[in-house]
Amino acid sequence: MPPVACIGEARLTAGFAEFGRLDLMAHEDVHGPIGPVEPAALLRLAEAIDLKGKGGAGFPFARKLRAVLESCERQDLSAVVVVNATEGEPASWKDKVLLTRAPHLVLDGAALAAYALDADEIVIGVSDDEIGRPSLTEALQERRMPVPTTVVTVPHRFISGEGGALVNGINGLPHIPPGTKKRSSDSGVGGLPTLLSNAETYAQLAVAARLGPYEYAALGTDDEPGTVLLTVTGSAARPAVVECAAGTPLRDILDLCEVPDGPGILVGGYHGKWISREAAERAEVSRKGLAAVGGALGAGIVVPLGHDTCPLGETAQVVRYLAGESAGQCGPCKMGLPDLARAVDLATAGSAPVEVVRAAAGDVKGRGACSHPDGTARFALSAMEVFADDLRLHATGEGCGKRVKGVMGLPGAPDANPQKLTLDWSRCDGHGLCAHVVPDFIRLDGNGYPAFPPTPVPSWLRQGALKAVKVCPELALRLVKAE
Repeated sequence: MPPVACIGEARLTAGFAEFGRLDLMAHEDVHGPIGPVEPAALLRLAEAIDLKGKGGAGFPFARKLRAVLESCERQDLSAVVVVNATEGEPASWKDKVLLTRAPHLVLDGAALAAYALDADEIVIGVSDDEIGRPSLTEALQERRMPVPTTVVTVPHRFISGEGGALVNGINGLPHIPPGTKKRSSDSGVGGLPTLLSNAETYAQLAVAARLGPYEYAALGTDDEPGTVLLTVTGSAARPAVVECAAGTPLRDILDLCEVPDGPGILVGGYHGKWISREAAERAEVSRKGLAAVGGALGAGIVVPLGHDTCPLGETAQVVRYLAGESAGQCGPCKMGLPDLARAVDLATAGSAPVEVVRAAAGDVKGRGACSHPDGTARFALSAMEVFADDLRLHATGEGCGKRVKGVMGLPGAPDANPQKLTLDWSRCDGHGLCAHVVPDFIRLDGNGYPAFPPTPVPSWLRQGALKAVKVCPELALRLVKAE
């Protein structure tokens, strides 16, 4: 767990310095009591503070709440409240911090929503990394919830945190997004109208219910009142989860975490955007402030790069990871994302122009069953813009001369045993079997001979590459250690 820091008044992180983890007694001592809130009053509160989801999409909480209320009335059904605390993105730690240190704040928000909706059940989704579940289970034993509350464990995968995937998992289905767009407010857990939002969102709701809309808006901006939780990692000398008021200059966060100068900063996470250090110096920590410099707040992730790592190589690793995290149920994900990863690999190796990346990204944008293709394309395209100078160096075939340190927070990165494919051209007769075995990495050129990037084979394609080596009738293909 990274340390926690705060710029200005602490709200979500209040009491951390004194108590570490806030049990129920410490929680009530720091935050004070809280009572149930009627539906109309909770709606007014959420609208007054313009509370938006903190998981990445930023959907207005009041609209979700109203949609569930209307759906329950229209269908004469009870509601379910779901807390999405899965935090499947490796670069994010803010929800894990809340679960391990302020679990009662999250439970308070869920209880408020359950009372307002007269819900039958609260379900909290956590990942199977076992980081937040013990603290959450202990918190549930310390208090009485207004309705039965269960904790459901889902696979620690990037895609598992998507709302539809979480609902599917709770319902006993595969933990992947549904093939068609569905509104959980109409039919979610058990077919009932479901209010689904991120763990931090419920924690912010609990803070706002205690403070009221006017005091809550004493921090932040007119457009985005309140505070923001950020996860700052990457090249930061002091990585941390930081709470700050919306509108805080991003440079203050970078200074606090002792971020060195570098070629770019990822904001918003793996579905976010890269911005230059110059843009970061002008940016404010808010959706509007980061969008003004070409960035995105997303899930509150800030990953700066230093000058000691190859930015294109770091980008390529993440795109490969995202391609491997696909649900694999629609063409843009199953075929398009591996093609995008291949294009980024080729551009990084200097074997293809940036237009190949743009074309591959264009093939997946707006075409998936969920937002995964769009987010991956956005990430890759922003890298091509911000790291344009590095692209020119790589286009010479010699690269930038920097190794890839693997600072993006990927599981297992950097690869302890990178391997790449090589081809003995004197043996290859163009049978093409290898391209049929692992089409995500090997393609056939215009003459029918195999073509693949000179970069290491992604770990999730390693078994396929080994099989391709074994089926080659001429023994022309080899898997060797990458230098």
